[in-house]
Amino acid sequence: MEKESNLDVSSPKYGKVDEKNEPHVGGNTWAGGTGGRDTAGLGGKGGPYRLDAKHKVFQVSDAEKDAVPEHVKEAARQMSQKAYKERLKEIEMSEYDDKVYNEYSSPVQNEVQALRVILNSLQAKSQERQWVRHQTSGELDDSKLIEGVIGERSIYRKRSNIDPQIGAPQLKPKRLCFIVDVSGSMYRFNSYDGRLDRELEAVVMVMEALSGFEDKISYDIIGHSGETECLKFVDKSNPPTDNKQRLDIIKKMYAHTQFCMAGDNTLQSVMYAHKTLKAECTDFDETIIILLSDANLSRYNIRPDKLTAILNLSEDVQSFAIFIGSLGDQADMLTRSLPAGKGFVCMDTKHIPQIIQQIFMSSIISVL
Repeated sequence: MEKESNLDVSSPKYGKVDEKNEPHVGGNTWAGGTGGRDTAGLGGKGGPYRLDAKHKVFQVSDAEKDAVPEHVKEAARQMSQKAYKERLKEIEMSEYDDKVYNEYSSPVQNEVQALRVILNSLQAKSQERQWVRHQTSGELDDSKLIEGVIGERSIYRKRSNIDPQIGAPQLKPKRLCFIVDVSGSMYRFNSYDGRLDRELEAVVMVMEALSGFEDKISYDIIGHSGETECLKFVDKSNPPTDNKQRLDIIKKMYAHTQFCMAGDNTLQSVMYAHKTLKAECTDFDETIIILLSDANLSRYNIRPDKLTAILNLSEDVQSFAIFIGSLGDQADMLTRSLPAGKGFVCMDTKHIPQIIQQIFMSSIISVL
């Protein structure tokens, strides 16, 4: 719901805590209020960071947000960064919380097993250099000497790149880069369609499913928001090995969505991943980028043709987008505008394994 404030901001602050957690609309007093100003909440302006108290959100217009003076925006940014750093310290020092982790892990256990079955069946994609016989030029094939004496011309062999046979085992690991959306809109609209919870479940699913497949899959997870195109959550050289490490990762993702400034670096993040993976192509069987996004791109003037161009940036790196959130038909419109097989809409994490399987299959078929 939109509302007009028409009131000036003063300076960012956390605000008072309402012990009864009653809804507060407008004003500049309460933490967790909506459509107000100065305090931490949702839908307002001039506050230091987002704070969801689970109430109906009243939203001031973008024009009002844009009219906030720069010195107030800077003060809010500094307060937000301070709170973010304090939250990261708490995450690093906190004990493992089995209950919190299971909230994201338990709903996707069937999907974890389904994805592990898919990973077990992965096959080779990259071409191999092999001797090709029965050629009319090249090196003389010693096994064809008699045929040469009687005038046969196809008695040579040469080294060529050969596509793998269907079902051929991998000789090199596959390289995956998951790009996750940790922008402010993920937190802001989580109560609308559960997009952030869905993304955290998807990340837990991927991390659990890939555990033990280090010889087949080398992966990393990076985040993008209005502040950065590459926030490293998982490095391919050091993937998480237990639930405590996995919990820390999704906590950091959640924290960034709450404290980051508004903006979008989706295209820059995909470009960064392309450059990184392209430099590593020869070391892996194939390289794939999977972008998770909430489809909130039109607000930042990111047209479908721009996204298409960045997904097709390199022939050596296959790129795909999975839209896990949508205001109205944003995600459907984006998917229809992308080349066939490049975009997927997923509003339920149970569909993630099938989508990843489609991505692997389309990547293999593209070279056969």
